[in-house]
Amino acid sequence: MKHLLYIILFLLSFSAFAQNQALFERANALYNEGKYAEAIDAYNTILETGNHSADLYFNMANAHYKLNHIGPSIYFYEKALQLTPDDADINNNIAYARNMTIDAIDVIPDVGFAKLIKNITNKLSFDVWAKASVFLVFCFVVLFLIYYFTYSTIKKRVTFISSLTALVLVCITLALAFHRYSLDKNDNPAIVFAQESKVKSDPNNRSEESFRLHEGTKVQVLQTYNNWKKIRLSDGKTGWVLSQDIKLLNDI
Repeated sequence: MKHLLYIILFLLSFSAFAQNQALFERANALYNEGKYAEAIDAYNTILETGNHSADLYFNMANAHYKLNHIGPSIYFYEKALQLTPDDADINNNIAYARNMTIDAIDVIPDVGFAKLIKNITNKLSFDVWAKASVFLVFCFVVLFLIYYFTYSTIKKRVTFISSLTALVLVCITLALAFHRYSLDKNDNPAIVFAQESKVKSDPNNRSEESFRLHEGTKVQVLQTYNNWKKIRLSDGKTGWVLSQDIKLLNDI
């Protein structure tokens, strides 16, 4: 009975994949014909089935860009970059889309030791750092056992130093793993979708207006309160915007 259920599920998933592939090709054909709005509708239909890929997001972004939809085009380029951050075509096209934005926001660069730690941390994902820690723990245990049971003075000296080195590396990789986890957890980017959004000093309409943002600007979401979100810009400025004015990139 279980085997029959697995076969049915496989056939259903294969059928859904085939339908999505056909729809994807149809959407691409509409795009090539210059029917960008219809192509977007077809791409959205695929997204509604739970299918997500860098190619799909990239093509959606291109279609929105052709229609001068600044916010959606940057949003979907960013979604594509989340899946393939080193793709040259995506990085090239998003640069053109960003040139269409109104807001010119400076970026405060990391400097000194903080920059060094961040660069090292971002070399690997949290999972890889965690696996490296586990591997080094295993090395430490093996080396310590060899040190404990060996009778050779030279071997004892080498394995003792090696085990201490492994232990130090365990501490370093664990620290980097937790730092990467913290960076990922606090990374909550969003794109402004409103043509113009008033950023308030407090989460209510009666509060003072701090500044304004425009479609396509990327922000970091720090906090949510009712239908307001506290945001931070790359230059360090913070404020509150209506939730409906932005769209979170981490939402599927």
